[in-house]
Parts: sequence; structure tokens; C-alpha cells
Amino acid sequence: MTDDPMLESGKLPPEQLARLLAGLPPTGADVVMGPGVGLDCAVVRHGGHLLVCKSDPITFVADDLGHYLVQVNANDVATTGATPRWLLVTLLLPAGGTPRALPEQLMGQISEACERLGIALIGGHTEVTTAVTRPVAVGALLGEVTEARLVTPQGARPGDRLLLTKGVPLEGTAILASDCRARLADRFSVAELDAAAAFLERPGISVVADARIALAAGRVNAMHDPTEGGVKAALWELAQASGRRLRVEAGAIPVPALSRRICSHLGLDPLATIASGALLLAVPAAEAPAVRQALDGSDIPCADIGGVEAGPAAVIWCTETGCGPLAPPGQDELARLV
Repeated sequence: MTDDPMLESGKLPPEQLARLLAGLPPTGADVVMGPGVGLDCAVVRHGGHLLVCKSDPITFVADDLGHYLVQVNANDVATTGATPRWLLVTLLLPAGGTPRALPEQLMGQISEACERLGIALIGGHTEVTTAVTRPVAVGALLGEVTEARLVTPQGARPGDRLLLTKGVPLEGTAILASDCRARLADRFSVAELDAAAAFLERPGISVVADARIALAAGRVNAMHDPTEGGVKAALWELAQASGRRLRVEAGAIPVPALSRRICSHLGLDPLATIASGALLLAVPAAEAPAVRQALDGSDIPCADIGGVEAGPAAVIWCTETGCGPLAPPGQDELARLV
């Protein structure tokens, strides 16, 4: 019998991921940004443009799987300033549990989401297999950007303001309202649960428009898309990627009232729950008012939640009772329930 402890579901522990990445061979001169903790995309030179490459699975949800797949991959590409262009999809469907209509349903969702964002679905793979017990979708998305317009999480600078759009955890709220509906039915009305599930579309989990509007309004030094582990994980990853210290006012982070109530009822921390739909930006202080105004004027609420400081990579988490270092992210709150 082995004494090797089992990993929890979710992302690999950050320290293990860092060790794995440190052992990889050199990436070569054409790679502008390779793998790293807090780096969601790779960037390579290709002709006169940069090619932004992203791969992400959807494992937490069953409903609207195809929409989630396109949105979460497009979000990460958009955080680099790139335009999402070409998508490949791998669908793994459970043997003995896949109705014949399901592949058509999923591909319909994927096609609809791609059309909405101007993305071409150019290939992939489909398979029915005993290796999974529920549908799993994996996307590989390519985008294009010029070198002058490239934005990476490494770019945060001392003096930048930290901005967050919409609120958190929009994705987590939608998933909980759908997958945990029976557990919530005794406390929340049908209308409330329907409204929470609709966070997928209103305000939506896409940040492609958020990124585009912010970049058009002023200089943006870094962007990051809070996903698994919530905004706490996103802040920690941004600090690691940039090598900067982030000072965050926890009370300034917007959490919709319905999200807060649902998370509280289930005993979850809304700030550590999967949070696609929000965009985290590091913006020079002089540019921050214009960026916020442009987003607010486009019906995308934007909050100032802190700032970037010189110093070793860390997140200083400030509440009413004081400030202290934020621990590295652990398992996403959603993984404990779904």
C-alpha cells in the first residue's frame, strides 16, 4: 500500500505545478510567453502576428456545456488583447449514458456560441468512452494579436489600480442554481433560482467585451480571468505571474446579493468560488478613471478593489479587522458540492 496522498479534485496545488513547469525543456525563441503559474495562455510568433493559444476543459457542469466551453476559452484569449479566431473541440461522452441526441445538442451549443463571438470551429474529436462518467468537453482556441497590443499577467506595475468588472461568482452562482436546485428550493423561490441560473447570460460569463472596451479606453498593463478558485485564486495568480505585491480591499469586491445568499446557505466562500464573468485588470492610476467610465457606460459595472505595489509576489488581503497575506489557493468551493 502506498503512503502517497491523493490529490483533491480541481487544479494541481500551485507548488506542484511550479515544480512540473520548472522541469520542462526550453521553449525556443519563437515562444513569447510559455507555461507558468498564473499564465493561462501561450503566445508564439507566427508571421507578422502573435498567435495566442489556449486550452481549457469543462468538467464542473452538464447543462449548457457547449456554451461554457466556448466562453471560458475565449475569455482567456481575450485577456491577452487578442481576437479569438479558431477553435478545436474534444468531446468525451460516457458509455452507456449518452443519448443519441446529446452530441447534436452539444455541437449546437458550441456552434451558437462560436457564431456569437466570431469564432470558427475548425476541428477536434468526439468519442464515447468508459473513461468518463459524465460529458467532458475540452477546447483548444487560437487567437491573433499584434505585438504592440499584447497584454499578459506579467505586466502589472507598481502604482497600478486593480479593477474588477461585474462581480463574483457569476459562473458559480449559475452552476449552483442549476445543479443544486433541490438543496436550495427550501430557501429560494423558483424566480430567484431561475434568475441565478440565468447569470450565465445576464450579466453573462463572457469577458470578451469587457477586455475590448477596457483596451479601447486606456492603457491596460495586465488582465486575468477569475475562474476556478474564484477571485482569490485569480489575485494570487496575478501576483505570482507579475512578481508584484497586490493590496486588496476585500470589502470592495462586488458580490451580487443573490450570489452571497446562495453561497451563505451552502456554506461556501463566494470569493473562492469559480467566477467566470468577471475580469481583473491592472491599470495605471492615471488611466483607471477613463477605463472605469468606459466600462460603466457600456453597462459593465467596474469596481476599484486595490492596487499593485513593489515587493515580492504576494496578496495582502485587507478587511475591517486588518490586513494579512492571502494563502495560496486551495480547492474551489464548488468542487466540494458538485
